[in-house]
Amino acid sequence: MQKQLALVCGVLFSSAAIAAPPAPPVKPFEQAEPVKLQNAIDVHVLKQLKANDITPAHLCSEEVFFRRVHIDVIGTVPRDWQIRDFLKNKDPKKRAKLIDQLLNKTEFADYWALKWCDLLRVKAEFPINLWPNGAQAYHRWIHRSITDNKPYDQFARELLTSSGSNFRVPPVNFYRAMQGKAPSTIAASVALTFMGERIENWPQHRRENMELFFSRVAFKPTAEWKEEIVHLDPAVFAPLDATLPNGQRVHIKAGQDPRHVFADWLITDSNLYFSRNIANRVWAWLIGRGIIHEPDDAGGHNPPINPELLTYLQNELVQSDYNLKHLFRLILNSRTYQQSSISQSNHPRAEAMFAHYIMRRLEAEVLIDALVGIFGPTEKYSSMVPEPFTFIPEEHRTITLADGSISSSFLELFGRPARDTGYENERNNHPTDAQRMHMLNSTHIQKKITRSWRVRDWMRKAKGDTKRLTLLLYANILTRRPTSEEEAVAVKYLKNGGRKNLKNNTHDLAWALVNSKEFMFRH
Repeated sequence: MQKQLALVCGVLFSSAAIAAPPAPPVKPFEQAEPVKLQNAIDVHVLKQLKANDITPAHLCSEEVFFRRVHIDVIGTVPRDWQIRDFLKNKDPKKRAKLIDQLLNKTEFADYWALKWCDLLRVKAEFPINLWPNGAQAYHRWIHRSITDNKPYDQFARELLTSSGSNFRVPPVNFYRAMQGKAPSTIAASVALTFMGERIENWPQHRRENMELFFSRVAFKPTAEWKEEIVHLDPAVFAPLDATLPNGQRVHIKAGQDPRHVFADWLITDSNLYFSRNIANRVWAWLIGRGIIHEPDDAGGHNPPINPELLTYLQNELVQSDYNLKHLFRLILNSRTYQQSSISQSNHPRAEAMFAHYIMRRLEAEVLIDALVGIFGPTEKYSSMVPEPFTFIPEEHRTITLADGSISSSFLELFGRPARDTGYENERNNHPTDAQRMHMLNSTHIQKKITRSWRVRDWMRKAKGDTKRLTLLLYANILTRRPTSEEEAVAVKYLKNGGRKNLKNNTHDLAWALVNSKEFMFRH
């Protein structure tokens, strides 16, 4: 019986299947279609692959694309009726139209606010200590900026140059969301966030000059609980001579805010530090690996794998007036993004050169939301310390959590970042034995499945028809129909023991599917 369930769990995602040499498309994950260039991204990627004798992957199937793009764009596993409508649609441009629809959904802002909150360290408690009011204000500002599609240069400038109350001028929380208030700490956070560079790799004189631009940031408490004013230190009036990270000398007049001087240098069309960083980050977020890898460890010691591709993305961003959705749209519509995760090459650099879509485990928040969306019931989140106590309404999804201090044992187990550093790798999406044990053996997952009103509803709709029940399970959990082999195995298992065992067998099959790599990973 274990062998039968192994088939149901998606053996096509085994390492042996993925490592095979060029082969016919694997159904239902790929489709046969000649390699077609969708945009300039594909030109740059395929040029490099050809030069290295690397065969690109097949195009992913409609079912895989539908699930993938929902997870990558709005952090949501789609429902069964949505995929049915998509598959019936014969419009040759339906993938592009779906991308546009998802980019305009409320869930897009929910999911990408989560990403930015990781990067900007939105957290109420130790060691960041924004406190609940500051964390909520900061998150609302980030969410609104994404909803409004605020140009990235404006978004970054507001973070770098704002002054005022952290409750009333939310972007000033950028200066409070750090593990210290020293100029060295601020300079390191600025370089990491907006330049994608780790300041500890710089020579000492370059670090010290960078720190000068943030040496006059001051902090002042108010009578309101935990409110703080971020401002230019009024006690320092002397002019200042400093050197920018590119070696350019600047003179800062008495009373002038050095942060503005730095921002005026950084946020320009000609400054490649700025556009390179965010273009590379967006690519890494959607593709699974940066053109510069890691995406926040750029510099001469870590060159891009495909310089022409990165330059193209930078130029597109600048020419679109820093419209991040434009960059999203370009990447999502490329064949490079829409190719299969099943590699067609055993070249050691095939993944680094983007010869296939990179599989990676769902983020902790996306995974628990997927389980809740499929089985219910809701998850409860609250923070009892510090006051005021925070209780998250149960209908709110986990991806909407504003405060990194509000967590759960599941989120911590599955790698939710502590939001202490702002590093991309602080979020750990690598699978562990403890995660496997939780999914296989915990009462948490057991209760979700065995007490699920949705599972009962699928059984009611099937009316004892095990074939139809199999279709419902696959459609709702894996967003696709089972193969004929999977269907035969599942139907046989559901029938084992007769109708009296149908309920337990249904729970077993659902449990097997959510433990499959196909469910746990974006592919």
